[in-house]
Amino acid sequence: MTKFTKSLAFIACMFSLGECAKNPVTGNRQLVLMSEAQEIEMGKSADPEIIAQYGLYPDSSLQKFINEKGKQMAAISHRPNLDYQFRIVDSDIINAFAVPGGYVYFTRGIMAHFNNEAEFAGVLGHEIGHIAARHSVIQQRNQMLGQIGIIAGVIIAPDLAQFAETASQGVGLLLLKFGRDAERESDRLGVEYSSKINYDAEYMAGFFNTLARQSQASGSDELPDFLSTHPNPADRNVTVSKLAKEWKAKLKLTNPMENRNSYLKRIEGLIYGEDPAQGYVENNAFYHPVLKLQFPIPQNWQYINSPTAFQMAPKDGKAMMMLTLAKGANLQEAASATLKQYNLTAVQSQEVKVNGLTALAMVADQKSEQQTLRTLSYFIQYNNNIYHIIGVSALADFDAYAASFSNTMKSFGPLSDPSKLNKKPQRVRVKTVSKASTFQEALKAYNVPEKRYEEMAVLNGMQLKDHLASGTLIKIIAE
Repeated sequence: MTKFTKSLAFIACMFSLGECAKNPVTGNRQLVLMSEAQEIEMGKSADPEIIAQYGLYPDSSLQKFINEKGKQMAAISHRPNLDYQFRIVDSDIINAFAVPGGYVYFTRGIMAHFNNEAEFAGVLGHEIGHIAARHSVIQQRNQMLGQIGIIAGVIIAPDLAQFAETASQGVGLLLLKFGRDAERESDRLGVEYSSKINYDAEYMAGFFNTLARQSQASGSDELPDFLSTHPNPADRNVTVSKLAKEWKAKLKLTNPMENRNSYLKRIEGLIYGEDPAQGYVENNAFYHPVLKLQFPIPQNWQYINSPTAFQMAPKDGKAMMMLTLAKGANLQEAASATLKQYNLTAVQSQEVKVNGLTALAMVADQKSEQQTLRTLSYFIQYNNNIYHIIGVSALADFDAYAASFSNTMKSFGPLSDPSKLNKKPQRVRVKTVSKASTFQEALKAYNVPEKRYEEMAVLNGMQLKDHLASGTLIKIIAE
């Protein structure tokens, strides 16, 4: 921080309504809009929202592992006083994120892509670094000073955001993007913290290559991955590798840990990709084998599935649809509760049939000084539940999206196809290479489809031409 910017920060602190606090990492004074107690409370209130949105991955051994390593690392961080909590959430998105107050989340998607404990430890240190340097608090301040709405990774009109659960405090924090300076600082702290608990931080640099390769190969329309929410500073790999060497020398680490084989054995059987039991998308349709329902998704719309809602939005962000369970004992009660929840005024409603199911269709508006939003809702009675599908857009755009809304809603129906009902999840399977070969030859020996070779190369952090010694462990994907 220059002398000039320090002076500006001091002046801002003098005249602000917020709090000026010393940054735990840099020691510099900075403007924040909350105390540490408020920061901790924010994390506490966001945590159950995030868990409700994504669910915890049901593997007690992995949950114990991330907590033990996280607590060990937090103890040597710049803010060891916080009551840190570490979770693995049940999402196939490749991401890790932290919210204020000491809450750190890794997805099962990112756990599948680590190839040793050292890579995991580097990213863990990086996320603790965001908390230690109060990056989430600073970004929350910036968001409060310039509000935007986010649904399914799409920037949309703020007035639409309230209809999506991703606009809740917890998941809104998840989607905050850090600046490149914050990323550099967290990279530096990730190297420092992982080195201090005796991991080889050079593997952290290698993992960024895996993330970059995966991001390039992916055409995902889901929530942002790690490199989307954590902008990639220039020369990141070079800088991290250099810092890792410096910390090795500083701490006199002669044999820092990698722990490749033990980590791979730890993630054997990890669910990879969508878990069909929670609902899945296939050929532009959503299927839920447990709830036994299905409906189509508009072409080229993005989507996000969670335990509490299935949300869809076009890439232009001018509309959204969401399926949730409705509140109420009957269709009329459900409609009334929705009008009250979103401050809507009913324009018209009528009872209809949807694939033989009793339903209520309702058009309703929400008026504000800025604009009028129009919604189309279908409340559908099915298997002792009332399902609510709502479509939202600005009144001026409604006609352009009405056909997409109604096509999805009118196509909602029971799921009875055994092939959809009995779909099994794919899982990480760890195999031992029986003889020296290239990685590609090893994949062929395990009957991996050729079209998935490059995907497996990224998953393993390898190239297809890499030579493997007999006894090397690799990951493949199978049921």
